[in-house]
Amino acid sequence: MPDPLAPFPPVRGVISTEEHDLRWASTDFGRAVHHRPLAVLRPDSVDDIAAVQRYATTHQLPLVPRAEGHSTSGQAQASGGIVVDMTGLDTVHRIGSDHLVVDAGARWSEVLAATIPHGLTPPVLTDYLELSVGGTLSVGGIGGTSHRHGAQTDNVLALDVLAPDGTRHTCSPTTNPLLFDAVRAGRGRQGVILTATLRLIRAHTHATVHRLRYDNLTDFLADQRTLMNEQRFDYLEGQAQPTETGPWALLIEAATFHSSPDQPDRALHGLRHHDADINTVPYLNFLDRLAESVALLRRIGPWQDPHPWLNLLLPDSDTENIVTTALATTTPELVGDSGLALLYPLPRARFTTPKLRLPQSTTSFLFSLLRAAPPASPATLARMVDHNHRLTTVATAAGGVAYLGDLDT
Repeated sequence: MPDPLAPFPPVRGVISTEEHDLRWASTDFGRAVHHRPLAVLRPDSVDDIAAVQRYATTHQLPLVPRAEGHSTSGQAQASGGIVVDMTGLDTVHRIGSDHLVVDAGARWSEVLAATIPHGLTPPVLTDYLELSVGGTLSVGGIGGTSHRHGAQTDNVLALDVLAPDGTRHTCSPTTNPLLFDAVRAGRGRQGVILTATLRLIRAHTHATVHRLRYDNLTDFLADQRTLMNEQRFDYLEGQAQPTETGPWALLIEAATFHSSPDQPDRALHGLRHHDADINTVPYLNFLDRLAESVALLRRIGPWQDPHPWLNLLLPDSDTENIVTTALATTTPELVGDSGLALLYPLPRARFTTPKLRLPQSTTSFLFSLLRAAPPASPATLARMVDHNHRLTTVATAAGGVAYLGDLDT
């Protein structure tokens, strides 16, 4: 047991043991897990992190970097250890013709603010842009363009990393490749990502969005496979939304990116949807489409409620059975007023990050139950968490994998 009274090393920033800082570091977006740290470091520089990293290693304390705290199961918490607040390290250093160098604490919205004026964009973005670069690179980072480009970790050219002994290293596929593979999707436990060199591609000016509605899961999944295999769209996701009186409503959202305000001729031939809406919007508006609704949720309160989300990667052959069971057993109480499910395909061949585990099947489906628990009902939160564990057991028995789940799954 390390000596809790061992003095912290001197830093230019702040090492806090104040109660409000410890509460901040033991609370995340999920608000279902609370691991209390020994201290919180708010660094002034990389040297501060290095000094505290050496201290933590010497005293066998966990050290975990954290920025936006959008994890849902305590992944960015450090029980009895030290949490490093990375939000102050958020500089965009330089932009090249095909790459960007940025601090790990920067948010993806800040990355886009820097790249879009140059007509450039990262190939893969998560749906919510106010996540940190280091945060999503520590778990993988999956989004609607992953069927074409893999995970965000598959589009990193190089990283600057602080190793557990406090030494700084540059790593890439050809320089320190073992470290490069250890920290991508390494949950911040194999080293602290300091800066990332990210691949950039051309950013178009418009997105034509197709919203296709379905009556049954079989047709929904079949069309998603078709759209993925034929690469008809640049962006491909799907949702299941609870209804008051019947089965969940199924929706495919597929988008084509282009540099003309005119809608491209994108035939929907051979698909099985019963209704479709097609709309063209500016590219950046499409990427940041959640901003308005998140701002509303923050303002009226539900954004601060518990969110015990479930994220699974399912083998294609078992997806329909598992999702059918999951949706049938997810009552309105177990999803919450603003809850929904995500469901869309991922081709294994596009993913190369070693630590980002996928099922062995050629195609996997990301299945996420985005639950929202009422803050005044701990019993409902407990039932949601229990339901997550039961569905995870079913999925893993079938060869599925928990993505963004508990650290021990």
